[in-house]
Amino acid sequence: MGQTIGVLATRQIAIGVVEDNALCGPVRVFPEPGQHQESRAMTADEIVERIGQQVLLSAKGGNIDCVGVGFPGVIRNGVVEESPNQQQVKGFAFAVALTGVLAKGGLHVPVLILNDADAVAAGVAATLGHLEKLIRIWYLGDGIGFGRYPRAEGVWEGGHVGHLEGIMGYRSMRLRFLDMEPEEVFDAARDGDARCGAFVKHWHRALAAASATIIHLDGPGKFFITGPNAGFADLGLVAQYIHEMVKMTPLQGSLFETISTSHDLAVIGAAVNARRAAGAQ
Repeated sequence: MGQTIGVLATRQIAIGVVEDNALCGPVRVFPEPGQHQESRAMTADEIVERIGQQVLLSAKGGNIDCVGVGFPGVIRNGVVEESPNQQQVKGFAFAVALTGVLAKGGLHVPVLILNDADAVAAGVAATLGHLEKLIRIWYLGDGIGFGRYPRAEGVWEGGHVGHLEGIMGYRSMRLRFLDMEPEEVFDAARDGDARCGAFVKHWHRALAAASATIIHLDGPGKFFITGPNAGFADLGLVAQYIHEMVKMTPLQGSLFETISTSHDLAVIGAAVNARRAAGAQ
């Protein structure tokens, strides 16, 4: 079995070489700490060139079979159909462009572009040894991401179910409570503040409702909650609301678990999905 390069391309580029579903070395992040280059200020071609440069550097001396890139947005057949945070890549044939950049550098391998949350879900499956199971994740940050492993046909932008991001997203919470930071809202709710307490219940009910919708469409199972705001989640409250919303016996029994996240998970997951897509053994 050869090696696969996994990439997470959001505001920074995180890249690593993966073999046997595990990292072969440390994940490199570009720009490095202390440097700043906002990807939203770059053109689509510039983003691809920068990713290609980093992949070619990582590929030197290795037996690379394929490349996987996790990127935010709705991505199908290698085309970014929509990316709210990276509007300049909307409609961009990302996979074709990156394949061309790599070929110019002498690396002729299949390239998979996938949603970044799907990459995280695959990374969770790989690191927990659950590659034979259905894994779904909620990524709670500035926005809300939903990831599924194994990848399936469809958009799977669960973060926008019922305008979930408009309730739970960090930026949305800051706009809702102009006089308080989200962390202060959850602290005040624990201290008995009625306004904050009502919102926190609304926040958890929104997460439960989105999860219930997915359970009704995709079946029961385990959900992992990750991201910088995963600590806001009260799993007992989520479970209570899910129990109220999922009534059919065959669909009951879903579980929720909070886990820490890192670039490593998405890098591993992007590589795992790329290898599966390429059919490499």
